[in-house]
Amino acid sequence: MNISVVIPLLNEEDSLKELHDWIVSVMQSNSFSYEILFIDDGSTDTSWKVISQLSQANSSVKGIRFLKNFGKSQALHAGFAKAKGDVVITMDADLQDNPEEIPELYQMITKQNYDLVSGWKKKRYDSVISKNLPSKLFNWAARRTSGVKLHDFNCGLKAYSNNVVKHIDVYGEMHRYIPVLAKNAGFLNIGEKVVQHQARKYGKTKFGMNRFINGFLDLLTIWFISKFGKRPMHLFGALGVLMFVIGFGFSFYLGLDKLFFNPTGRLITDRPQFYIALSTMIIGSQFFIAGFLGELVLRSKRQQQRYFIKEDINLS
Repeated sequence: MNISVVIPLLNEEDSLKELHDWIVSVMQSNSFSYEILFIDDGSTDTSWKVISQLSQANSSVKGIRFLKNFGKSQALHAGFAKAKGDVVITMDADLQDNPEEIPELYQMITKQNYDLVSGWKKKRYDSVISKNLPSKLFNWAARRTSGVKLHDFNCGLKAYSNNVVKHIDVYGEMHRYIPVLAKNAGFLNIGEKVVQHQARKYGKTKFGMNRFINGFLDLLTIWFISKFGKRPMHLFGALGVLMFVIGFGFSFYLGLDKLFFNPTGRLITDRPQFYIALSTMIIGSQFFIAGFLGELVLRSKRQQQRYFIKEDINLS
């Protein structure tokens, strides 16, 4: 199979038929063998009914329906697990991503040997205040933190080699940072393509301003995981040693001063250096404990069920 198109969605009943027909037209005009995987992330409208009807009319349409809304990252994880195509294309279901971009994305993966190609919505049709400016700030911070030089980390339109999607673990709300996850997994040939962005035709956006706050918090998380995810003791141990040395240094100074230089002076407990020493040594010990706990958690980690599928279509 040439292409798997993975489409996570939530309450997009109006756009699904039009999106399906558009994708099929592109696939047929380019003679691609394909599958379309709709991942219904707990929709409360008739989205699943539309997917079922599309599947009955087209055997290349497959569907997964979550028991409730688990989030876009979990939807992508489920789609990646089932995707069979040599190239996996992800796109949003709101018709803001253009299926006409698929052939060139496919060629970039198969002919130019990219591991991942991310779309760049250079010209956007979103609100400048609520989306464009926060998005630019977010992408700048992501570039500086991760070292991945992309202009639009959160673009839903991306292409992957099948090998990439089978080796990365998209969890939490890390769908924003899939290129960073790919880089951390060793897939370094990451490209970018300017893609056409279209104004939303039906419904309304499912994301508010809080997504940018969550995005920056996730950025800190993925920075930490990238640097110290497999060796937490290296961070917490180093901080623990630093704090403990500071505390021990103050304690040593207070002891020498009391014994040899000022034996009749005020009590050690009356001096502020005593509390600095006590606090830093306690904090240093806590950092050490945090590091050990991190190592124990890392070694006892088990795969947990992160979403529950209510039903599926055409999936063996």
